[in-house]
Amino acid sequence: MVMKFKMSKNVICYAWLSVCLSSAIPAFAVQPTLKPSDISIPAISEESQLATKRATTRLTQSHYRKIKLDDDFSEKIFDRYIKNLDFSHNTFLQSDIDELRQKYGTKLDEQLSQGDLSAAFDIYDVMMKRRYERYTYALSLLDKEPDLNGQDQIEIDREKAAAPQTEADANKLWDARVKNDIINLKLKDKKWSEIKAKLTKRYNLAIRRLTQTKADDIVQIYLNAFAREIDPHTSYLSPRTAKSFNESINLSLEGIGTTLQSEDDEISIKSLVPGAPAERSKKLHPGDKIIGVGQATGDIEDVVGWRLEDLVEKIKGKKGTKVRLEIEPAKGGKSRIITLVRDKVRIEDQAAKLTFEKVSGKNIAVIKIPSFYIGLTEDVKKLLVKLENQKAEALIVDLRENGGGALTEAVALSGLFIADGPVVQVRDAYQRIRVHEDDDATQQYKGLLFVMINRYSASASEIFAAAMQDYRRGIIIGQNTFGKGTVQQSRSLNFIYDLDQSPLGVLQYTIQKFYRVNGGSTQLKGVAADINFPEIIDAKEYGEDKEDNALAWDKIPSASYTEVGNIDYIDNAVNILNEKHLARIAKDPEFVALNEELKVRNERRDRKFLSLNYKMRKAENDKDDARRLKDLNERFKREGKKALKDIDDLPKDYEAPDFFLKEAEKIAADFVIFNSDQKINQANGLSEAKTESKK
Repeated sequence: MVMKFKMSKNVICYAWLSVCLSSAIPAFAVQPTLKPSDISIPAISEESQLATKRATTRLTQSHYRKIKLDDDFSEKIFDRYIKNLDFSHNTFLQSDIDELRQKYGTKLDEQLSQGDLSAAFDIYDVMMKRRYERYTYALSLLDKEPDLNGQDQIEIDREKAAAPQTEADANKLWDARVKNDIINLKLKDKKWSEIKAKLTKRYNLAIRRLTQTKADDIVQIYLNAFAREIDPHTSYLSPRTAKSFNESINLSLEGIGTTLQSEDDEISIKSLVPGAPAERSKKLHPGDKIIGVGQATGDIEDVVGWRLEDLVEKIKGKKGTKVRLEIEPAKGGKSRIITLVRDKVRIEDQAAKLTFEKVSGKNIAVIKIPSFYIGLTEDVKKLLVKLENQKAEALIVDLRENGGGALTEAVALSGLFIADGPVVQVRDAYQRIRVHEDDDATQQYKGLLFVMINRYSASASEIFAAAMQDYRRGIIIGQNTFGKGTVQQSRSLNFIYDLDQSPLGVLQYTIQKFYRVNGGSTQLKGVAADINFPEIIDAKEYGEDKEDNALAWDKIPSASYTEVGNIDYIDNAVNILNEKHLARIAKDPEFVALNEELKVRNERRDRKFLSLNYKMRKAENDKDDARRLKDLNERFKREGKKALKDIDDLPKDYEAPDFFLKEAEKIAADFVIFNSDQKINQANGLSEAKTESKK
């Protein structure tokens, strides 16, 4: 059984082409290269109809959350399908949505059960027509360079905004969008002639993508509107997407090791595969947008508006070859080009790794665990032997960015740190509870233990961290985890007796929820740290509780277990360690600089609008660059390195220090000292008691 952290907006290779246009266009304006007649909806296939029927049966009968597929649920599917097709609400007019709702809003439940895809394809057809109109209008705006000196603004997040009432309202949205595209290119020192050529090509390419729509694309988006309405980790993978997914699971792809997601015209990094080139480079982060791709030589190709599958194909390539990515950082600022060498993702690259660090004279060990892969526990056993041979005085198990893996490994790994007992409880759709236990009385490691987590620690990582916390076996440090407390399984929609049946795709759906030994779920709430670090991953943007239909938090009876740590002793230690930690990071220049960055991030996160005044945008960019250059040069001065004159002079292979881990090691050293002092005090107390007794 596999539990993998999969945030769920649009996943792995699903790309819905989000783009659009309209209005009367002057004769002299830039025109699209394709005519409306060139765009047509693909035909519905028998395979798609059969896949729809089987997916509907499976989801209504086997999912953990029991739903009633009725008119009310049909309306919810309709809303989510519209949202999937028009995430920023700048394509459909409100009148389109009203007419389509009147026609199909309460009929999707019946159509799904019958394998009828007429509503899905009709709605998609309207969307394609509107997108053509919207992009045609966008092209017309490129006839002359716009005035970027006004007070215009663009709404940053239109996910919950109303659809435009009229074509004029839609045009206003696209006026702002095109200006924003122009400013983004102008900030890269592009001249108007270059900007016009690039955007003309980009918008025409977006229109051409409409002609490349396949029936499988539409079915996948539609069935995912149904699946995701049940819960955010349930999804349908079309045959092509399922093939790509299986290849990545089998580690047979040669590429850079990223999971991508698409929203509107933008493709961003969802997660990084541990041990793969992207993760090893330390140059890419979740949320970064990929706006251009190039090979080792030649031009960087603009990929804004591309289908996700096509971008994946562009990035993949033979081992040892180079690919260049133009990235817009998630935290904002100038785009940058990074070069990665393609490689196969090997299991050994994802294996747990052991390091040692001397801190305040104390020998601190760190085991970094990128994922809960099969064989993890055996690997960690060997590392624990090395750890003891090296006389480590404390251990940090680093689960940052660990999105999960095998449940069996989470249970077995926990067993290395406790003698025996329950580790996690699992409840299925029929309310049956099963307790997974460590039934091996052997405790491999009995020393001081810390578990380091962050917002991207999820699923199996949360099981391990929660078990160590509930048993009072270890101290949890870092940031509150993701909050994914559900288990999924994958099932092909092809049956054994389908001898000549073409592939129908795969359904991934939730079958269980897991619970801590204390009875509480990690769903939504995750695992809270005992000692908190700054929220470098924005909890207001990422986490299970950000999903609008995540399964609820709940509780079941506690399993029978005994805490192995002394509650008062641990609580006292945590309080003392936390005081030292807070005092230290308040003066640490790395954390001081980080806190300034986080203030800027939080202020910008709360913005609803972004200026379309070029001078204002450039001033903000320059200020960001100046702040970053100052922080880097202060770090270089501390490290005895030469200062940079310009932020662009930063070496492409520069890797920032992991000052979070360094602070965690200092906390561990503090605990070693605290523990030693307590033993001395106890010994002195016993000695005094014996002396009094003799008297």
